[in-house]
Amino acid sequence: MANRKHSAPMPTASEKPARRETFKRIVFATQFYPPDSTTTATYLGKIANAFAADAEVVVLSATEQSASAANGARANPLVIELKSFQAGKTAVVWRALAVLALAVSMFFAVLRRTRRGDLVFCVTTPFTLPYAVVLAAKLRGAATALLIYDLYPEALVAGGFISPASPLNKVLRLLNGIMFRTLDGIIVIGRDVAPLLLKYRGVRADRIHFIPNWTFQSVGYRELSSSNRFRPRDAAHLVIGLSGNLGFTHDPRTVFEAARILRNETNIHFLLSGWGVGWKQLGELQSADRLPNVTLLDPVPAEQLVEFLSAADLWTIPYRRNMAGVSIPSRLYNLLAIGRAVMVGAEDHSEAAIEVRDEKIGWVVPPEDPARLAEAIRAAAADLNEVARMGRSAAVAAEKFTEEAALARYRDVVAQIKASR
Repeated sequence: MANRKHSAPMPTASEKPARRETFKRIVFATQFYPPDSTTTATYLGKIANAFAADAEVVVLSATEQSASAANGARANPLVIELKSFQAGKTAVVWRALAVLALAVSMFFAVLRRTRRGDLVFCVTTPFTLPYAVVLAAKLRGAATALLIYDLYPEALVAGGFISPASPLNKVLRLLNGIMFRTLDGIIVIGRDVAPLLLKYRGVRADRIHFIPNWTFQSVGYRELSSSNRFRPRDAAHLVIGLSGNLGFTHDPRTVFEAARILRNETNIHFLLSGWGVGWKQLGELQSADRLPNVTLLDPVPAEQLVEFLSAADLWTIPYRRNMAGVSIPSRLYNLLAIGRAVMVGAEDHSEAAIEVRDEKIGWVVPPEDPARLAEAIRAAAADLNEVARMGRSAAVAAEKFTEEAALARYRDVVAQIKASR
């Protein structure tokens, strides 16, 4: 397993990336791609462009209006848009049919566009996609690499959607074992993923590569300011924040229950924001209890995000139990870039917990434990100088998570796969 230090040199802004000895052609299979504005699409667009510094890149995308212009010189990456149908989030059956249809469509697209000697690069979104893509690539005699954002069926089991003994879990694990053994490279964004992969018989540790995501914010410690429009105007001298997509991997109720425990401690205030099912849950809890130490804010526009993240003294990331290795810690890097301490509710071996403890930039508490979270928040409120020190150290730690370093590492891994073949 690779360590946290990247061996690839970081190019300067004016420096053209050196060309590596690698595959002449890379077929990039993904559901999400720019102009989709999601974080996943943004990362994948950057990765495809990095590959184009060394090879001809063909992107097979299921995102509307992502296709390259038909006129003019051939683009690199060349984006070919696959037709797909979208289903609402509540239409479970239609969503299942949509992801299956995408897998079938992508199978034939890869089969049609891939040649022997190519590298086919795929992402685990949706989870049906890699099976179809890797099978088509192998039929064509191409090398394969998989970027794991979400690990299935482990994520489904951890989220309580299926049981470990369910037929679906057994079938997916069987398919995973076959697929993982045939891959030429597996890229993970957390160090907690590799132990889960190595539980599959025949998976080789030397084919697993750790490349963390990078921050989209400029790196630097932001001083606390009383003029910050998002900082609560009460007597609190410690503001703890929660923000982002609060989906099934997170447990915002734990944060609210910690606020309930601390409701009479006027020196502590909770600044909560976000979206997803967890945000709805927070709204319902606050409507019922009206805690005076809690402020709820709707998600802020992107241009105000830095000011918003600068409004709190520290931020919390409350994971549910058993999420190590199956949940992406992407929001952590933006918090570090702003220069804020972090309080993580997670298992000790999770990627977020490893980073916080290694860099001494916050606290790690057990997941789904409001009492322990409240205790850690009290400790932070008792030593604001230590909180500020951790924030400054966080900004230093964020220097590792740059776009240049991550993309250089992706290009290196592709070159390693080529050399190994």
